[in-house]
Amino acid sequence: MRYPSIDKLLEIVDSKYRLALIISKRAKAIDQGAPVLLEKTDNVKPVGIALEELISDKLIIK
Repeated sequence: MRYPSIDKLLEIVDSKYRLALIISKRAKAIDQGAPVLLEKTDNVKPVGIALEELISDKLIIK
C-alpha cells in the first residue's frame, strides 16, 4: 500500500502501536457495517478506508 504513507500517519498519531490499534478498531467497525466517513475512497478494503479517513481528518481520535 502506498497511500497514505506511514510518515504522514505518524504525524497524526504518536506511535505505530497506537496507529495499529486505532485503524484495526475502525476497520472492524467498517466491516460490520458502520458508514464510511468519506464520499470517495481509493481503497475497497476496510483497513485502507480507515487509513484514508485518518489522513483526511475525518476520523476523530480520542
